[in-house]
Amino acid sequence: MIGDRSVIVIHDERMLNHQPDAKDPYLPGRLERRVREILNGLAVQWNYPEHPGRLRAILELLKAEPVPGTGSRSAEAATHEQLARVHGTAYLHEIERLRGKHAWLDVDTTAVSPGSVEAAEVAAGAAIAAVEIVCRGEADSAFALCRPPGHHAEPVRARGFCLFNNAAVAAAHAREALGCERVLIVDWDAHHGNGTQDIFWASPDVMLFDTHRAAPFYPGSGHLEDVGAGLGEGTIVNVPLPGGAGDAAMLNAFRNILVPAAEWFKPDLILVSAGFDAHRLDLCLNVSYEGFGAMTAVVQELADRLCQGRLALVLEGGYHLEALARGVRSVLQVLAGGEAPAPSEIGIQEVAEAAEYHRTAFTGDFD
Repeated sequence: MIGDRSVIVIHDERMLNHQPDAKDPYLPGRLERRVREILNGLAVQWNYPEHPGRLRAILELLKAEPVPGTGSRSAEAATHEQLARVHGTAYLHEIERLRGKHAWLDVDTTAVSPGSVEAAEVAAGAAIAAVEIVCRGEADSAFALCRPPGHHAEPVRARGFCLFNNAAVAAAHAREALGCERVLIVDWDAHHGNGTQDIFWASPDVMLFDTHRAAPFYPGSGHLEDVGAGLGEGTIVNVPLPGGAGDAAMLNAFRNILVPAAEWFKPDLILVSAGFDAHRLDLCLNVSYEGFGAMTAVVQELADRLCQGRLALVLEGGYHLEALARGVRSVLQVLAGGEAPAPSEIGIQEVAEAAEYHRTAFTGDFD
């Protein structure tokens, strides 16, 4: 029943001060074109898709339609030491020089405004707060409403609207400060978490399970054969999907790949990089609100069974405001104890029946 579990939603007004504007005279005029190219024709009403309205839409919906069992908390900014666990010192100094300025980090589409560096530090701090809450038993789960997002941020460069890799910072903090030996990161954003993969490429202590739309969709990484290296070989699990994939494909991946991988890995904490651009209104994949809820139920069951319920989520992408807000609320309902909704599984039963028919119909000799 909704309200049977406690959930903390972490938000801080300072994250709204990240306000890049593609039409800002301080930024190159070609930024708007580059942003739209990367989003592959996504119909966005804003000239810089990662804008404060994303969080406002979520907060307004949760105020109008509150989810029983949820509370709220603000965040502290991540420290240099916490960020340096996953980002290079030279890169952190480069970002620091942008504090209070308008600039475009000339790599993809990532721009900053005067409030952006503090907002990014608070976003990483919100992710840290989420893992602290669940590791200390203060709530059954926590959801950090982070912006700017993080999973494209690499160890030494910003990418794809991301300055600091919030999920990676939180995972490293859980290992270094909270006694978690193994952390599982589940990334269901429609775009591959290239930064998270790079950071933990050779780590045997952090597993990344990533469902995403297959290349050449941005950022073009996350191939099936990318499985990590060295001691970390096998702890990177990529599931690239075609553009038309929806609930059934995602849930098959979660049930048939994520579950056995998690059972093998035995995490002490599960972190979700929760992007909502896989929703059908965002045109990246074809996931429904029920699909997001069902995926939440899978990771929640894994957390209950494998790591004493320790489950934290951090917000990544999602650019259609209604899909983003409704998607977050669907997830919170399940986290708060609601039943997992029944997502669309058109054709799945027919496929199962056909498989069973062929499995049993030809058991005799073929002499």
